[in-house]
Amino acid sequence: MDRIRIVGGHRLNGTIPISGAKNAALPLMISSLLTGETLVLENVPNLADVALLTRILANHGVDVTLEGKRKSAKPATGQTLRINAAEIVDTTAPYDLVSRMRASFWVLGPLLARCGEARVSLPGGCAIGTRPVDLHLMGLEALGADIAIDNGYVVASAKDGLKGAHITFEKVSVGATHNVMMAATMAKGETVMENAAREPEVVDVAECLQKMGARISGAGTDTIRILGVDRLIGARHAVLPDRIETGTYAMAVAATGGSVHLAGAQPRLLEAALDVLRSAGVEISETNDGITVSRNGAGLRPVDVETAPFPGFPTDLQAQLMALMLKADGTSTIAEKIFENRFMHVGELARLGADISLDGDTATVRGTEHLKGAPVMATDLRASVSLVIAALVSEGETMVNRVYHLDRGFERLEEKLTACGADIVRLSG
Repeated sequence: MDRIRIVGGHRLNGTIPISGAKNAALPLMISSLLTGETLVLENVPNLADVALLTRILANHGVDVTLEGKRKSAKPATGQTLRINAAEIVDTTAPYDLVSRMRASFWVLGPLLARCGEARVSLPGGCAIGTRPVDLHLMGLEALGADIAIDNGYVVASAKDGLKGAHITFEKVSVGATHNVMMAATMAKGETVMENAAREPEVVDVAECLQKMGARISGAGTDTIRILGVDRLIGARHAVLPDRIETGTYAMAVAATGGSVHLAGAQPRLLEAALDVLRSAGVEISETNDGITVSRNGAGLRPVDVETAPFPGFPTDLQAQLMALMLKADGTSTIAEKIFENRFMHVGELARLGADISLDGDTATVRGTEHLKGAPVMATDLRASVSLVIAALVSEGETMVNRVYHLDRGFERLEEKLTACGADIVRLSG
């Protein structure tokens, strides 16, 4: 199993290209199930989760091929995938695949909309909490689906097609918003989704669906309206840049010092996180093609943050912010309001010398001058990259184990950091 070895103490200087957003690429790939024509997705990151979803779609009969680079493409431009679901050969998504990636559960809505039936495994437990699918099922039932649970599978049918409905989510759910929005594109009549997720990735999927012929308005607000159509067509769409990757590298630069240009980043996608960094004393300037993050000599101020749905501070940057605040001059508090069990990185950060105490959903982080490298173990995707940030500012060598978590969400991480002066290398076996 691969490991990553990091020797801390090096400032970061240079340019890091920001990849396409994983959290948009996955539902965009799934939306291909809604049409028999070809969907072309540009700027798709080369990640383990993308490869796994390719396998899951193939199980349904979807053909996914890699398109060659265009002459005009920049070196950092991601993959271009040609996805064709001309014939759905199987409407079952099996446990052995769904259990490995929760987003694959989102095939339920598109399969129902196009085929009138679906049998999709419940995703099971999750390292960062239970993350139930009840809001997905509530929304699809409101659209007229008959749903039953049988031996760990959601068995859904809509033999006469889905019908538009007025749906109010009890709480904001990105996954349920994606799933129900995709299903409603082919429902008869109008669907109104209230308390919908406002995340940029939802907007990106909605824009792609519009190119495919869907009639959607309000994406990016808490009320989305969808007027169903009989069929969707093929389209070409570029995945938006990854705001979580942007925030992660911004925090790495803030922790180590130096100045790095994050090429392709869109600051509007993570204003809350950038505001927190500015409050901590980090310099952030917008450019024509991204943002530049700098901290040259100035100390870091502590911050108090609560995670919240967009446009609030993202839960997917909570662990990285915690690693950054280990170097602040004072005490910070970070409250996790989205997921339970999302502080499992605290124990591993403590191995590096972190002083963090937990009280329910709130972590108190006391800055320290001295962190020391040690072997650590990644517990989930975002926790694993928080260990990388902490290792970059620790004395000596840190060995990060179970880095397959990193491969799920960060494209070419070692290459990007090495190019800016980090001492980081992947070790196989």
